This record gives sequence, C-alpha cells and structure tokens, in this order.
Amino acid sequence: MGRGDQSSGCGFASKNKYLFGRVSMKIKLVSGDSAGTVTAFYLSSQNSEHDEIDFEFLGNRTGQPYILQTNVFTGGAGNREQRIYLWFDPTQAYHSYAILWNMYQIVFYVDDVPIRVFKNSKDLGVKFPFNQPMKLYSSLWNADDWATRGGLEKTDWSKAPFVASYKGFHIDGCEASVEAKFCATQGKRWWDQKDFQDLDSLQYRELSWVRQKYTIYNYCSDRSRFPSMAPECQRDRDA
Repeated sequence: MGRGDQSSGCGFASKNKYLFGRVSMKIKLVSGDSAGTVTAFYLSSQNSEHDEIDFEFLGNRTGQPYILQTNVFTGGAGNREQRIYLWFDPTQAYHSYAILWNMYQIVFYVDDVPIRVFKNSKDLGVKFPFNQPMKLYSSLWNADDWATRGGLEKTDWSKAPFVASYKGFHIDGCEASVEAKFCATQGKRWWDQKDFQDLDSLQYRELSWVRQKYTIYNYCSDRSRFPSMAPECQRDRDA
C-alpha cells in the first residue's frame, strides 16, 4: 500500500537490478479526488545518463478520469510521453500493469492489452536501453505543478491521505546486479524468442483499438513541440 499526505510521499524499490524480462504489478489507484497526485510504476537505472521505463498515473477530480502517461528515457533523454484514458475505473479494482523489455522492443501492457510499443531503433541513431540494469520502483507523490490539467488543478489536502494499493508483484528477468553483459543472452531466454520480438496480429489490433479510442497525446504527432518527428516514430505503426 502506498500512502501520501501533505508532509510526505511514499515509495518502494526492488532489492535487485534487472536487465531484460517482464515485470508486472496489480494496482488499485487513489480513489475520489486525486487531482495533483501521481502514482508511478517504473524501471530506472538511476544515474546521470539513466535509462527509464515509466507508467505514471495522473490523478484527477472526483468523477473525472485518470490519465495514464508512459515515457521512455534512454541515455538520460526522455520527452517521449504518450497519454491515454483507461477503458475502466482504475480506482474500483486491481488491474495489471506490465512491461516487457528485451533487445527488440519495450511493450507496455494494461490487463495484457498492449498500449504502447517502443522498438529498438539503434539503426536509426536512437539509443535503446540494453546495457544499464534497472531496479523496479513505485511511488506516490504530489505533482500538482503539472499533473492535472497542466497544473491548473491543485491537490486538495483535505482529502488526504491518498492511498494506492498494490499486490501480485511479479518479475521474470535477468538479475544483473554485478555484470550487465551476463544478460546479453543471444536468444536463450524466453523473452528473446521470436514470439516476443514483435507483436502478433491480434496484439496490433488491440494496440490500434487503444490508439483510436483512448489515446489523447502522442509525442510522435506533436508538431508544435517537435517540428521534426523523432526517428523512432518511424517504427510506430499507429503514429
């Protein structure tokens, strides 16, 4: 359980570092008036040129929907935000959020539905997280300077404490606390197999469904912010 109030946030982290694999968590988000709060579930290498793979749940006023923001940092560079609405109320029950990470792609899943794919585009000059082991983190904190309507909606501290609940944490990955190259498995791990190097046709249909019905922001199509499309967006089928 994560619990935050005006004087503190909260969080936890895995003991070990991992390089590639699949990590999942079942989360029930802060209910009621959660405006200004961010509940995060992410992998990070935590250094100056860090790699990071983020789920960030942006709270909202009572009756208004959560926004799920995903982001990918490589070599310390991010600005790859995508935002969606969820097709359910994430405060009423536990839902599964997962990350698949291998040499070929990073896939974000919600209840086993792929909502985002970040392909390895090193051939296009884009860094990809492949040599920095990461820990898993989760946190709940106040970010009312930006989280809800760009910071227009502030946290109502009379509604504190804000509580998010967690269960069912699972990680199946290469533990790499000592030497990263140990996890360069060259196809030996299940997540390196052909079935996980790309989405299948059903998964692409599911991704397209999310894009068409629930996506509200994609950096790949934001020409006011990025006049030139980022190279990796060429690999984004639905951008």
